[in-house]
Order: sequence, then C-alpha cells, then structure tokens
Amino acid sequence: MQCSWKAVILLALASIAIQYTAIRTLTSKPFQLCPLPSPQNCGLGGQETESPFERGAAGSGGCDDYPYFSINATRKTHILVLATTRSGSSFVGQLLNQNQEVFYLFEPLYHVQTTLIPRLSHSRNAADRRVMLGASRDLLRSLYGCDLYFLESYIKPTPMNHTTDKLFRRGASRALCQQPVCDAFGPADINVEEGDCVKKCAALNMTLATEACREKRHIAIKIVRVPEIGDLRALVEDPRLNIKVIQLVRDPRGILSSRIETFRDTYRLWRIWRATGRRPYNLDLSQLTVVCEDFLSSVSTGLSHPYWLKGKYMLVRYEDLARNPLLKTKEIYDYLGLPMDKNVEDWIHANTRGSNEPSAKHKFGTVRDSAANAESWRLKLSYDMVEYTQTVCQKVLHQLGYKAVKSVEELKNMSLSLVQDKTFVPFL
Repeated sequence: MQCSWKAVILLALASIAIQYTAIRTLTSKPFQLCPLPSPQNCGLGGQETESPFERGAAGSGGCDDYPYFSINATRKTHILVLATTRSGSSFVGQLLNQNQEVFYLFEPLYHVQTTLIPRLSHSRNAADRRVMLGASRDLLRSLYGCDLYFLESYIKPTPMNHTTDKLFRRGASRALCQQPVCDAFGPADINVEEGDCVKKCAALNMTLATEACREKRHIAIKIVRVPEIGDLRALVEDPRLNIKVIQLVRDPRGILSSRIETFRDTYRLWRIWRATGRRPYNLDLSQLTVVCEDFLSSVSTGLSHPYWLKGKYMLVRYEDLARNPLLKTKEIYDYLGLPMDKNVEDWIHANTRGSNEPSAKHKFGTVRDSAANAESWRLKLSYDMVEYTQTVCQKVLHQLGYKAVKSVEELKNMSLSLVQDKTFVPFL
C-alpha cells in the first residue's frame, strides 16, 4: 500500500493528460506525457506500470517518438533567456545561437500573444495574465521537446501541410537557415544574414525544423513576454526538462530610452515630454513602472535562492556584458556547462566594435559598439525624465547596482559610470 497515494496521483495526472491530448487533436502529433523512471511510476508490487500512451494503437506513436521526454538520458540543456523588450536580449540570444550545438528560437511567445490577446502590451488584467502564462508554459514545454507542430496552433494563417512563411523572426535562428531546413546555404555559410535567410530560404517546413531541433544537443529560447521568474516555476520544476534560466536585466533608464527610439508610436507622449520638457497629462506611466515592478519581483525571487531554482538561475546585467563581452559570455557558458566554440568568439568580435553598415541601424540588430551603447541613454533622456525614473524605480536601481544622478552635469558626464561594480554569482 506504500505506493497507493502515488497511484492515485498518477491516475489523476493521466486523466488530465488524456483530456489535454483530446484538446490538441488539431495538431498532427499529440502531446505525450511519457513515463518517468521509478519511483514516480508505481504499480502493484512496486512494479512500473505501462503508460496508457504506450498501449495505444500501433502506428499512433508512443514515447519512442519523444526520447527526450522519456527519461531524458541525453539530458539536453533547455536554456531560457528571460528578459524584457529593449534590454539586450537579442544580443544574448545570438551568443547562444552562434553555437553549432544549440537550436535557437527567437521569441516564439509572440505568436501566443498576438493570437490570444491581440494588441496586449503590458496588461495587468489577472484573467489575461493567466491565459497568456498558461499557454506560454505549454508552448515552451512542447518546444523544448522539439514539438514544433504545437506552435502551428498560434501561427496565423494556420500553416498548410506544416509549412509557413509567418514564423516570427525565423531568420534569427541559424538552425532554421541551414540544411536540412533550408537548401539555399551550405555548411560553409556560417554567418547568414537574417534578411538573406528570409529571402533565399523557402517557406519554413515545420517537419524539417523539428528534425533539426532533435539533431541539436541543446535548445535555447528567448522570451520577453513572461513578466517574472516565479511565473515559470512549474516549467522549471518539470522533471522532464533540464531548464537553465538566464535572467537578463538592464538599467530601466536605458530601457526607457531605447523604447522611445524604437517604438515611436507607442512611446509618442514620452518623446513629447523629452522635446518640450513638459510631461503630458495623459502619459501612460505604466510603460515604465511595470518594468521596474516586474524586475524587482523577479530579481528578488531569483536572488533569494529558492530551492526550486538551485542550479538553474543566473542573473546577468546587460551593462556587464556590453563592457566585457568575451569574459561575461564565458561565464554564461560555464554556468550552462557548455563549451564556448570559436564561432561564438568570432561573432562577439564582429558585433561589439561598432559598424556603419545599414544592418547596424536595425531596431533588432546586434551590430554596435556595445560598451558605448550601454550608457548612451544619458545623452538622450532629459534630466527630469531621468529623475522621475529614479523615483519610481528606486528600489530596483539600488538592488541591481545602478547609481542615481543628482544633476544635469552628473547625468551628462560620461567619464563617470553609473554602473556599480557588483557581482551576481549563479545559483549553483
């Protein structure tokens, strides 16, 4: 009777899984909960029970189709870059994308948001948040299992014959611009520009993309649509996954400045404030305050070292990465337990020294003088905007080691760094 309570829990989970599988019949391959090794699977006499999915009809596909979800003997590393928009996440994503053993996806949750909650930017509505987070966790879990078919449910228009040209930023993933997914480039074409990939590669075949994913030893996904690390706890604790979280943060003053330049329509009133020196009465201050609230909550959780994040959490400041890209990247790879190959080093040298190329001006581009860019916001924001930001974001600025300025002269004095020397050690 020792396993009776476990058997009850397993039966309940199996029932939920069967219902969930029925809901997902629109996808070509159902989501499968594969058996975990004993003692999770208890039966009479302490023997492991046969998974209901393995008793299905012949040819329907069982756990053999998903070896990474059975016992995960190969232990793929499932890397998650948790960030917010304009915090340097594209740069960090590319540091992982350049590794030949990594299958990288750029912001797949874009499709979840645009399908479920169109025009949502920073909704604080509890119902919207639950819907978005639940769907996001399910999608991430499937993608880490290389089940790219699940993503088709959120791509509009719906892919035909598992083929689409609507995957967001497909060209940002090397694996989706190489064979077997794309025949336009050969093995010698190491650094394919995103625009060239989109132009020369045929529509994305999700079956080939799934195969490419399975061939890689590790999977990395960048997301900017999950507010806090606590929202991902169920995913981090999933025993089928080997999650490693990299939480990227940046000075909120720098984030605000970058968003004003990049999202000109959305942040139009902020530009008016900067130009006139007068804050518009109808300015949406939540565009700033939400960033600081989410940072504070997430970073506080991560740095408190809860047991469920042990060995799975690293905090990275964008400014540290910008000032010492090679050193910081090596620290990231050491935390992940992966070798940093020459491709990564070459890419860092090519993308952190500035460029006059048109691609360097693209809003999601990564070619720039990273050290100079880290604090360039000080020359773009007015002092009253900086002062307001320091007031509403005081706690998180202090926690992350960003200095406040007390005068216009101090703000514009670029010889004085506003980034304190502060070490954030991975929680191992």
